[in-house]
Amino acid sequence: MKKLFSIATLVFFLIPFSHVFSHVEHYKSLKLLKYGLYLNDKLIGHHTFEFNKKGEFLYVRGAGNFVVNKLGVSLFDFKTVSEEVYKKGKLIKFSSKTTQNKKQKFCNIKLENNKLMIKGSSYNGIAESNLPVGTWWNHEIIKFSKQISPISGRLLPQKVNFLGKKDIIINEKPFKSIHFYFLSDDDRPNDQKKLNINIWYDQKSLLWIKSSYEKFGLWEYRLLEVK
Repeated sequence: MKKLFSIATLVFFLIPFSHVFSHVEHYKSLKLLKYGLYLNDKLIGHHTFEFNKKGEFLYVRGAGNFVVNKLGVSLFDFKTVSEEVYKKGKLIKFSSKTTQNKKQKFCNIKLENNKLMIKGSSYNGIAESNLPVGTWWNHEIIKFSKQISPISGRLLPQKVNFLGKKDIIINEKPFKSIHFYFLSDDDRPNDQKKLNINIWYDQKSLLWIKSSYEKFGLWEYRLLEVK
């Protein structure tokens, strides 16, 4: 059984690279992150994030899609586009539109009076101004007990466990990673939780380099390109 460490214990293990708690501005020099989505080791789609820094604003535009077919029948068909806007490292606006098996979902977030005003296909309400949206590229998500679904605006309570520093290979390229396990903080069985996912970040750059979860097979996001 894998040994799990809480966020409190995590602080001890991350002392050699304590900048893991740095600002979202850590990513301001990025231009592009491109990921491949694999199902049972077969490439089925891509997800990209384009970064554009303009003065005190950082714009992050995301686009993802994948299709799973079997015997000529579409089992999964997913497309999403999003935009995150940060001012001096603080989220001030987010929007997304998603088509999931012909079902339309959306999430719109705006910072007002130091609160995040959320209008989504699964949730309308208010959240704390510092809560992260679960787009995964921002490593700060490990610090929080909740995240906001980028697809529907739903608030997702989470437990974050640190599984250690590991050397991993992604598409024949070696990485020194830090490994985290995210699990919904609710009473549902694990196979019914909204969050049940492993995430790896690069130790030095703090880039999201890989994620994996199991649902009708093994799904993996793998970093393909960085600019």
